Amino acid sequence: MTHSDATAGLPGSATDTRALGDRFLDELRELAPLAVWAHGSLGGGDYQEGRSDLDLITVLDGPVTARTAWRAGRLHARLRDEPLAALLHCTYLTPGTADDAERKHLTWAHRQLFRRTVTPVTRRELHTFGLVLHGEAPKALLPPVSDIELDAFVVRDQKEYRRLVADRADLWDQDVWVDLGLLTFARATASLRDGRLITKHEALDLLPTLGAPGEVVEDIRRRRYGQPAEEVPYRGELTRLFLGPAIDDLVRTYG
Repeated sequence: MTHSDATAGLPGSATDTRALGDRFLDELRELAPLAVWAHGSLGGGDYQEGRSDLDLITVLDGPVTARTAWRAGRLHARLRDEPLAALLHCTYLTPGTADDAERKHLTWAHRQLFRRTVTPVTRRELHTFGLVLHGEAPKALLPPVSDIELDAFVVRDQKEYRRLVADRADLWDQDVWVDLGLLTFARATASLRDGRLITKHEALDLLPTLGAPGEVVEDIRRRRYGQPAEEVPYRGELTRLFLGPAIDDLVRTYG
């Protein structure tokens, strides 16, 4: 891996991100990856250093054994003092397991190892604007996602998870739930209605047209883009009152 080539696609102003990317790729040598890809904000062009997660996928030759997990855990532990290390999330696939969207894969996120799926949304992101940091491109190793599969997942996620969370009043005094709830709903709407994946910036522009509370949307925008935050009274309740019926309407229309 040549660091200058591998991180060339990262934002030029994101110096800490580039440094962490170089260090991660260097540490990753011992696992001999076939490919390393970035998705999410980093791949989509709306990355905000220090605020956005570094969402990565690493493809290993396989199999992913208990020893692989131990080596991956040690790798990430060695990065723990790097700036932004807490925001680095990486899921480890193999060519033999990449075609199963329901399969849970070894993942490092939130400073721990566990297993989670690579969702149809992530898979579509990788095929649409995935950033290749090393090795093969996503189309060479990852099966494409059909529109039917993507739409079914988006509807199911809104109905079976996001809608239930909207009823959990105890969660909504935390910014992360307000932000994630509104942004995910806007992105789900764009995917189902227009057949396209949108960035968080585009989601913020879309939300007022969907009837979302404007003061809450602007609060998210200020915090995401480093502007002075303002207290929005009852922001959690305002968000829940909008999201519940809005999700119900979305599911009725596209479910």
